[in-house]
Amino acid sequence: MLNLSFDWQISEYMIFCHSQQLRKKTMNSYEQTLRLFERWCVEQMDIETVDKVSEGIIRRYINDLQERGKYTFCCDDKSITKNYPNRRRDFRNPISVCTINNYIRNLRAFFNWLDVECVINKSPMKKIRQLKQERKPKEYLNDEEFKKLISCLDKSYFSEHRDFAMIMLMIDSGMRLGECSCLLVTDIDLARQQVYLRAEITKGRHNRTVYFSEKTERVLRRWLQFKDRYVESDYMFPVKSSGNHIDVSPFETNFRRYVERAGLSKEYTPHCLRNNFAKRCLMNGMDLYTLSRILGHSSAQVTEQAYLDLTDEDLGEYGGEVEHLGRCELNTSVAVN
Repeated sequence: MLNLSFDWQISEYMIFCHSQQLRKKTMNSYEQTLRLFERWCVEQMDIETVDKVSEGIIRRYINDLQERGKYTFCCDDKSITKNYPNRRRDFRNPISVCTINNYIRNLRAFFNWLDVECVINKSPMKKIRQLKQERKPKEYLNDEEFKKLISCLDKSYFSEHRDFAMIMLMIDSGMRLGECSCLLVTDIDLARQQVYLRAEITKGRHNRTVYFSEKTERVLRRWLQFKDRYVESDYMFPVKSSGNHIDVSPFETNFRRYVERAGLSKEYTPHCLRNNFAKRCLMNGMDLYTLSRILGHSSAQVTEQAYLDLTDEDLGEYGGEVEHLGRCELNTSVAVN
């Protein structure tokens, strides 16, 4: 007899996700969403099997998410005793539309899988639509802000010299932080001024090549000379103590500290470097298809949707031809002199 319990089916779904080679971060997001929904169904609706979930149950759950606020419901009691959510400053603050839409997306993937596997007769998510979300403008650093940011890093320190080189490479190539942090030294061809991004470190699981300028080449050469004096590592951007590559979270923490040190008014994140690259490419006339290939988007439509907030004024501000494959640099002479 088919086991329809939430616990069993969620476990089976996670095995399926693993077989599809989904990233750990994606799988964690799926499981957290599903375990939270499972507990809500059991405790609030007395539902213990996946076949009992209807469209109405899903809508009640979404409504409950909108009403109850952050951290008021957890996957298990261990989370409450370990993390003390009621002590958080944002306890009971409204759950963002973005977060709720992520829950909807994850639930849709799960119930569609149950439908395909004939575990249930029909997915309850078929008529469920994502909530309307107000579009937030992308983060962009202007030239003056960027100069302030990179000028505040002390390159006599290993970590700050490494982070400086990463910042320069990301803003000049458009690669993601997660891609940059995992680079091997052998992935970078300084002579050709290009980076080979292996499929296993890219978001879309596809190999691609990105390019950088002569200024960034000089930055990377100096960084390699500096790095090799202190660490023997195959990674381009290692942690000094272990030789392993720096993880995304520590770099994000460092970046926030640099933004504060530079006295910048906005709370910029590392992703703004990628946004800046894309904006300058578009403002210099690069077509969406080429930019999409460089950014590693699945289609030009994704790129277009991501940068809808560019105005006609933005696009008309810069004229002229685009440098080779989008080397649309900031004036960063202060960084390499």
